Amino acid sequence: MTITRTLVRGVGGYLPERVLTNKELESKIDTTHEWIVQRTGIEQRHVAAEGQYTSDLAAKAAQRALDSANMTIADIDLIILATTTPDLTFPATAAIVQQKLGMKHGVAFDLQAVCSGFVYAITMADSYLKNSLGKRALVIGAETTTRLLDWEDRTTCVLFGDGAGAVVVEAVELADDDADQGILASRLRSDGNQWDKLHTDGGVSTTGTTGYIRMQGREVFKHAVGMITDVVKGVLDDAGYTAKDLDWFVPHQANRRIIDGAGKKAGIDPKKVVITVDKHANTSAASVPMALNEAVKDGRIKPGDLVMLEAMGGGFTWGASLIRWTG
Repeated sequence: MTITRTLVRGVGGYLPERVLTNKELESKIDTTHEWIVQRTGIEQRHVAAEGQYTSDLAAKAAQRALDSANMTIADIDLIILATTTPDLTFPATAAIVQQKLGMKHGVAFDLQAVCSGFVYAITMADSYLKNSLGKRALVIGAETTTRLLDWEDRTTCVLFGDGAGAVVVEAVELADDDADQGILASRLRSDGNQWDKLHTDGGVSTTGTTGYIRMQGREVFKHAVGMITDVVKGVLDDAGYTAKDLDWFVPHQANRRIIDGAGKKAGIDPKKVVITVDKHANTSAASVPMALNEAVKDGRIKPGDLVMLEAMGGGFTWGASLIRWTG
């Protein structure tokens, strides 16, 4: 007997060159470096250049993931791009990335689940490949979130940055006794009753504008820790593991206090938590794959490691995915 597993074959990331530090923000808004670090853990963020779009960031991260996997775009059947900041209302930014990578076959589409987007997208790719609709997929999280910021609102403008991360995944038939590889279990959730806790105050069918990010910070924090812990524990139960079995926890990089609180409640050793929020800030759907890429590139995550991905975002949306690393 065999079982189909979706294995990670390569990872990649990209950050715009422009770095915006907390000290620089001090000259623009009523805030201090110390205030931002104390409440969020963020020290700096990257900002896309004028004329640099989400598709540009996504294509660069995707190409690096392909290089990491020793593959070309000809090997890919599916592109899923998780983003809240598309280049255009339509077509899907994934289709523009498809064009920029020179891919003329297969299928490409966007997925919108805000900060949970990458976890949603890798789960969708897993299902797609396991159902024999393709062999390999590029899963990308890419954002130019700073273009949704009200730079006079110090409660939100200090939190976000731009960037992209990507993985190449492949469906492989494994013998039952060799099945503990790749994506082992995932859970996704949403609760539209909480939409107003984290949202933009504009949209195509309401204001005809993109709007600005608006957030009820205390409410988000109150819900985040419990929601994250529930899906993490649920995924571990589904796969037959406990928090002590984890080698690495790669959470959404929204706020250091949320990361610390969720990790503690889930019983995860702080030494096993990947943190990039200090350097990248909250890059929404890009934050998990960017953190994953950094931990792989610096040698922390190695083949055979048990890795938990987790995210929560506006909607509310939240989810987790457990991976036995093979990339």
